[in-house]
Amino acid sequence: MSSGLVRWALRGAAAGAAGTTALNAVTYLDMAVRGRPASSTPSETVERITAQVHLEIPGTGESRANRVEGLAPLAGLATGVGLGLALGLVRAVGWRPGPVAGALAATTVALVGANGPMALLGVSDPRTWSAADWTADLVPHVAYGTVTAAVLRGLDDGR
Repeated sequence: MSSGLVRWALRGAAAGAAGTTALNAVTYLDMAVRGRPASSTPSETVERITAQVHLEIPGTGESRANRVEGLAPLAGLATGVGLGLALGLVRAVGWRPGPVAGALAATTVALVGANGPMALLGVSDPRTWSAADWTADLVPHVAYGTVTAAVLRGLDDGR
């Protein structure tokens, strides 16, 4: 990989980390304001993925449940950073969208990256979501997309 690609991969990963922080902040703020519980879908997704690839999460009872609860947000972090890395690589090959197009692209990638696996694994079906469900999901992903795109633009050195 050329040094330019590596540089953009790292910039993208940093942008994805910033976007993931924004997504988490908006999600936790929503939980605090509305008094709603955390979603169980990330943990259910971890359970289904590990079953699909025939991996055992060690432990029993509470210790195993705690591991799953720890793996779920780690998977979300990996998704957000990984998607940012991919967006950085796309930028490296010359796609330089404006602020709105960049935010829309990053938001769309995040929505598909987060909800696609859950839908494919049968954890959740976005076709059955209410308007409130969609809002609770969309708003944090818009925060991710906006912040990720802004950081990528801010790190652009014009090359």
